[in-house]
Amino acid sequence: MLPRVRILDAHKRFGKLEAVRGASLEVQKGEVVLVIGPSGSGKSTLLRCVNRLEHLNSGEIWIDDERVSDPRLDVRHIREEVGMVFQSFNLFPHLSAMGNITIAPRIVKKMSKEEAEAVGLRLLERVGLVDKVKAYPDQLSGGQQQRVAIARALAMNPKVMLFDEPTSALDPEMIKEVLDVMVQLAHEGMTMLVVSHEMGFARAAAHKVVFMDNGEVIESGPPEQLFTSPREERTRKFLKHIL
Repeated sequence: MLPRVRILDAHKRFGKLEAVRGASLEVQKGEVVLVIGPSGSGKSTLLRCVNRLEHLNSGEIWIDDERVSDPRLDVRHIREEVGMVFQSFNLFPHLSAMGNITIAPRIVKKMSKEEAEAVGLRLLERVGLVDKVKAYPDQLSGGQQQRVAIARALAMNPKVMLFDEPTSALDPEMIKEVLDVMVQLAHEGMTMLVVSHEMGFARAAAHKVVFMDNGEVIESGPPEQLFTSPREERTRKFLKHIL
């Protein structure tokens, strides 16, 4: 069976800076893969290439049997299949929690208002915010906004969820409420590619941890193996700072 996500020899440059250098990575259906590495190592850029927020200079990215790196492929189709949650919550400030969740299904999937709101209600319940249906982003804490952002991404029923440092903008007491939702998604079988240094999440939910440095995938393995006996010196040096 094909991996759900295949990244093959990916290269991405910004002028003279080569942000991603020959990265290859596979994520199986239902697998949670955590990407770690120092700032500037190419983690977020690689993630952004998966849903075509950035275009590869060379290499390929596949979701199942579709080459999403093909410039001829409709970006809107890719975004239906690949949900993304960012560091900053990116909610529409003029829309309620329900409005933020239902806008894409109504516009892109042509759902009726009633159908979209039924989906929205289920998702708000799933992320523990059913009492915030009518709340606007400025009435929500950072953790609540991020949970609405997760629900919004799930509303398109994606095959893959991407998380780009989803807790880095949160106060410490709000991190757990977001990680709890992510762990729940992982246990429900959602395919997830996560950039984060939350080691508790890695141990609770990740099947594989990937270490990147200088745009390259240096090594990968199960969390306990990578954290306790990494093969590469660069990995060992990095882990000394975060474990």
